[in-house]
Amino acid sequence: MTPWQTLQQSLPHQPRTWLVTGAAGFIGSHLLETLLHLKQRVVGLDNFATGSRHNLEQVRGLVGPECWQNFTLIEGDICDFDTCLRATQGVDFVLHQAALGSVPRSLEHPADSHASNVNGCLNVFLAARDRGVKRVVYASSSAVYGDHPDLPKREDNIGHCLSPYAATKLINEIYADVCARCYGLEPVGLRYFNVFGPRQDPNGPYAAVIPKWIAAMLAREPIYINGDGETSRDFCYVANVVQANLLAATVRAPEALNQAYNVALHTRTSLNQLFALLKTQLLPHCPWLEHCQPVHRDFRPGDVRHSEADIAKAGRLLGYVPTHTIEQGLAESLDWYRQNL
Repeated sequence: MTPWQTLQQSLPHQPRTWLVTGAAGFIGSHLLETLLHLKQRVVGLDNFATGSRHNLEQVRGLVGPECWQNFTLIEGDICDFDTCLRATQGVDFVLHQAALGSVPRSLEHPADSHASNVNGCLNVFLAARDRGVKRVVYASSSAVYGDHPDLPKREDNIGHCLSPYAATKLINEIYADVCARCYGLEPVGLRYFNVFGPRQDPNGPYAAVIPKWIAAMLAREPIYINGDGETSRDFCYVANVVQANLLAATVRAPEALNQAYNVALHTRTSLNQLFALLKTQLLPHCPWLEHCQPVHRDFRPGDVRHSEADIAKAGRLLGYVPTHTIEQGLAESLDWYRQNL
């Protein structure tokens, strides 16, 4: 069995209390769903700035009333230290997902991104310290690689940040290292590449490409590609991200702690290829897509040209083995979007 399969078997027999910040968000709600299925107790912290109560209602329906009673919601903001202190009381593990995502948002509102992503993250670290919670798994980003040209991206080679969002995530990693050295915290950073899956919001100016395109295809609206379509990303299904979080929270090897890890597939998919994949999988349900072609427009400021992860370190030290390819992840995602949009 893989380490992930072993962990899924053992956790129900060892119920712990987990804090998930951003529990009503896309990734946070999937962590919540998995932890409740595994008979864990979960405290969720969310201010609903980008999270959704509908996500929580969906999780409630999926896990059932017996598991749902193990969930406690605190409505509050990570930018308030007292709220973080309250949320970390009696907690064994922290999975810190709350943040303001999106490169374009950070370019338009850099102070907001800094307040949530830097000040908020430091509050979570310090609250964990004060409550004696050593293990904090926090969401970093592939954006920290910036303009470094090497492919695939390896954790020890980063370039200059290309956006305020990237800067906030790099600062998180610096603070994690400082908190480990000064306060004995056991932080583990996960550099998410382009995560996608059910419950990812397709609406708004900062929506990610996959849910945005799916929604447009279902609604017979134009598909816009920024640039020539050869820009590429390492698209990672959310189930792989859940696996990485739980492995990072429970790993025992000292050398695995106070590290940052790539979480992705080690596969590069261009926007043109992504369009073709989505069109092929949706065509049986949406015959109007047969003659659909994308509309190209200018490149987006702050975007890197290519992104692909080397995931060997996560495999070696955490036991991370992705369970879903991009094709498998898209199939599961499309089922959800067809039912919910």
